Amino acid sequence: MSGSEMRSAAYGLLPTDTTEDVRTRGAGVSTQVAVLPVGSFEQHGAYLPLATDTLVACAVAREIAAAYPVHLLPPVTISCSHEHAAWPGTVSISSVTLHAVVRDIAASLRRSGVEALVVVNGHGGNYVLGNVVQEASARGERMALFPAAEDWEAARVEAGVVTSLLTDMHAGEIETSILLHTDPECVRSGYETSDFVADDRRHLLTLGMSGYTDSGVIGRPSLGSAEKGKALLESLAASFGAYFSALTGE
Repeated sequence: MSGSEMRSAAYGLLPTDTTEDVRTRGAGVSTQVAVLPVGSFEQHGAYLPLATDTLVACAVAREIAAAYPVHLLPPVTISCSHEHAAWPGTVSISSVTLHAVVRDIAASLRRSGVEALVVVNGHGGNYVLGNVVQEASARGERMALFPAAEDWEAARVEAGVVTSLLTDMHAGEIETSILLHTDPECVRSGYETSDFVADDRRHLLTLGMSGYTDSGVIGRPSLGSAEKGKALLESLAASFGAYFSALTGE
């Protein structure tokens, strides 16, 4: 098994690189790039685990690491899930804390010679990550946030995902498909009958998710499939090439 194959294998949430792996990879590139998955620990209905966003972010990050010479980091597993507070199991930290954690990680990486950081965000409620990247870029640091909405839309189309990004808000076709592909043992029965649509969510920040759904689901998980999940990840990995070039000039 090659080094890239080992790094993309399913070792759970934690990368298995040694310090020598990182040293060797860094010697072969002009600009070292680290990839930080940021997930969450929040309700995803009765059939997907609380760690869904972390599993998705890690799946995207592993796909990237299999295709590009990047330094794969362990995930941030708890983030800003305040809109899900009405459901048991959900845990959040403040946006100020998440901002500080990502900024500290980036600073530590730079001290060790890794000049650029890509934050792979798996949770839509982590609005502050956009601010982190904007502020870092204004300071002259190399940082990017991935995937953008355009990347998800391209992946949705290429994978044949039927549900729009507006409708596929939470625990829907996309997340269910990715986990059916990468972590099928984590998907419980019930997603086939849990579709729920609530496209007008203009008061979400005020009311939280409980103002729009009793089940915690907004989307059409019944349309999910492992085949779509695989295609989604492949498309996102292809889209990442433009980010890699922007950060490295290659």
